[in-house]
Amino acid sequence: MTVADESEIVKTATAALREKRPLRHPRLKEAAAALHANRAAEAERLLAQYIERHPDDAGGLLLLAETALRLGRKEHAATLLARCVSVSPDYEAARFLYASTLYQLNRLADSLAELEHLLAVDPQNVLYLDMKAAVLGALARHDEALLCRRALADDHPNSSELRAKYGRALRSTGQRDAAVAAFRDAIALDPRCGSAWWSLADLKTLRFSDSDIAAMETALPEATGNDRMYMHFALGRAWGDRGDYPKSFEHYARGNAMKRLTVSYDADWLTKQVARCKALFTREFFTRRESSGCESRAPVFIVGMQRAGSTLIEQILGSHSAIEATAELPDITLLAERLAERAAGEGKGAVYPELLAGLDGGVLRQLGESYLETTRPQRRLRKPFFLDKNPYNFLHVGLIRLILPEARIVDVRRHPLACCWSNFSAHYETGALFAYRMGELGRAYADYVALMAHFDAVLPGRIHRIVYDNLVGDPEGQIRRLLEHLGLPFEAACLQFHANPRAMNSVSSEQVRQPLYSHALEQWRDYEPWLGPLKAALGPALESWR
Repeated sequence: MTVADESEIVKTATAALREKRPLRHPRLKEAAAALHANRAAEAERLLAQYIERHPDDAGGLLLLAETALRLGRKEHAATLLARCVSVSPDYEAARFLYASTLYQLNRLADSLAELEHLLAVDPQNVLYLDMKAAVLGALARHDEALLCRRALADDHPNSSELRAKYGRALRSTGQRDAAVAAFRDAIALDPRCGSAWWSLADLKTLRFSDSDIAAMETALPEATGNDRMYMHFALGRAWGDRGDYPKSFEHYARGNAMKRLTVSYDADWLTKQVARCKALFTREFFTRRESSGCESRAPVFIVGMQRAGSTLIEQILGSHSAIEATAELPDITLLAERLAERAAGEGKGAVYPELLAGLDGGVLRQLGESYLETTRPQRRLRKPFFLDKNPYNFLHVGLIRLILPEARIVDVRRHPLACCWSNFSAHYETGALFAYRMGELGRAYADYVALMAHFDAVLPGRIHRIVYDNLVGDPEGQIRRLLEHLGLPFEAACLQFHANPRAMNSVSSEQVRQPLYSHALEQWRDYEPWLGPLKAALGPALESWR
């Protein structure tokens, strides 16, 4: 039996989509070559000239939209793609990219509508179904996403990757045993399926057997690309569970090194961004805008570094009768990106966050109302309060305070070595770009602590801090204080958070389906001999983190 890898299936489907409408004009071919060579500015110049003469050329509009995406201009790309599918409704490649761009902009209902249009023509298309499953998951329609993933796995029975994705959908709905079976099926199809091995490791409640470790070690030399990287992470977990920490660290280090080669991250950018926020957001700045923004008290933002315990706090609060748990919502980040993109398009000199100084109270109120509107599809239970657990919102506390001054902010914090090691020993599909080098991890944590200390000073009492270690030691006391900060009565269900059956996509989903435990608090100590670069990068934050 021939094993079909998902990447091959996707590559074939993508090529087929492109070949339906190949580029023919020499100028478009020239622009495509420039874009392929990462010369986006040159491609944009060539395409702007071409579109000026051929304003309704669908191929040119599609290529210009791809260039806009490469330059980070998602809103502009969406506008170009809407125009493209308007002049050429049967241009499937353009409509698919339009659906993808709408998904990136969190316009989920619109993205789903475009995908349904495509599926009406080609109901078995793996690209369309794969994205539909992702959109349904983002809409918290987990049961429908699961059906879509199962259909993909059944339609491509030899694809280990699609079987592994089905397993992850099962996991998100709490069907652990079925998820394990799906991951095992994927491995049976191809022992080199690294994502399936890592998905088993990432359950954190499963220990690999001797035969599992032998199978991974045997398959590792033949694995390539992401599969090899995933297997290093899985073997790091496997050997760590066995107490062989030198071998465990070696695999984690190799996996992280491979991942770091695939991401673009500049540690100086975060440090500079924190400095700019501290310079702009003074106590006087907020005092002058005291009456601005939308007065809704519905949002509760949970911020902090990833792997600090934010999923646990989300699960605890989401067990309260007045609070709805949603997900790591991208809306605040997208709002900041949209403001920056529009300012650049209008030729304004200010950039984010400095551009916020030029917004009046009416605009700030509209932005707050816009946030409430874009998050509405996630709030299916319509409870009085809802959670936004995007950890990177710590970079946007100033924006949140301006547009939603009554919103509550909860900062979840964990010992820096425990938190950073937990990041280094995890793998993220997206985000956490700082997590793959010890020095960058330490700098990111220190920058986060410095920014939150600044907001503690200029917005005293507005941010409630939860220290994970304290929560483990005194859960009821910490939960009572948290609910008091939110203005809500204590409910015993918050102590029984592990019984909450809600679906979730977090990497911590299996952990928060268990009662509180303390054995992970000191896990980093097993790897302390290798944490020197991390300690150096943390600097004073190693002592002042609380």
